Amino acid sequence: MDSYKGFTQEEKSSILVVDDLQPNLELMEAIFLKGGFKVYTALGADVATEIFKQCPVDLAVVDVMMPGIDGFELCRIFKDISRKRFFPVILLTALTDRNSRIKGIESGADDFISKPFDTTELMVKIRSLLKLKALQEELDHSENIILTLAVAMEARDPYTKGHSTRVSELSINFASFLGMPQKDQEDMKKAGILHDIGKICLSKGLLHKPGNLTEEEKEVIKTHAVLGEEMCRPLCSMRRILPAIRHHHERWDGKGFPDRLFRESIPIMARILSIVDSFDAMASKRPYRNSFSVKTSLDIMKSERQKGQWDPELLGYFLEMMSFTADKVYQTYVKA
Repeated sequence: MDSYKGFTQEEKSSILVVDDLQPNLELMEAIFLKGGFKVYTALGADVATEIFKQCPVDLAVVDVMMPGIDGFELCRIFKDISRKRFFPVILLTALTDRNSRIKGIESGADDFISKPFDTTELMVKIRSLLKLKALQEELDHSENIILTLAVAMEARDPYTKGHSTRVSELSINFASFLGMPQKDQEDMKKAGILHDIGKICLSKGLLHKPGNLTEEEKEVIKTHAVLGEEMCRPLCSMRRILPAIRHHHERWDGKGFPDRLFRESIPIMARILSIVDSFDAMASKRPYRNSFSVKTSLDIMKSERQKGQWDPELLGYFLEMMSFTADKVYQTYVKA
């Protein structure tokens, strides 16, 4: 297998170079090949977009001044196609005015190089952005592992199978109903999946015990909230949802666990999870009882609205949302 400076051919990062002048493409292709990169070249935005969709490109160097779709617009296209995946774009431009820089930032550009460019500076910027991309992908991979672990943990148990997925979906719907920002909705989705991840540290026999639990056993099960927080803490991308995982069993009256938080001191994401988690638990079969119907579960929550378990105002919004989606939710629990 061919190698280059200790890296195998498959490990080379790939760069997409976009310009409307063939000599410029050939110059940059020669520079990047010498630097050890795999290079794709595109004479204009249309060709570049097709290459980007079909080939494993790691970074793009795009000339700003192109006819038709210019570099600013092409950068936006790349970012839209990439969605949440970090894809670095460097804009190559002779424009040095402030407005052009602002326009580049608004398009999502990660860096700029002015013409005529310094080869060393360009290579340093490329390698820096590729390191950042690799770090981002490593974090995403770690996050995906723990999310998959949470779902796999439940899949083995007929009583909890699908619980976290349902809580996640209902939580993001509730967050949307409340008008929370998109980022918070995405956090609610993760928190719903991971709120019970700490139970993976507890014995299966204890979690599936059909009879009444002893006081000591109850205290052991309560530790899952703190254990879950500790499992997710090392991942930077999970930091925003740690309070939701730790506090989803707190009560509005301050009698919950693990920290006996009271009323508004309970994080809003944890209050949302508490409501959604309780509803799903009622509407799902458990080792110690059969499930309640969706209607009965909601009626119970409505009757206990002022008894101290949940934020009563927030529960009111939840009941309102469920009144609009009862049929859809009913089908979910019939299939569960």
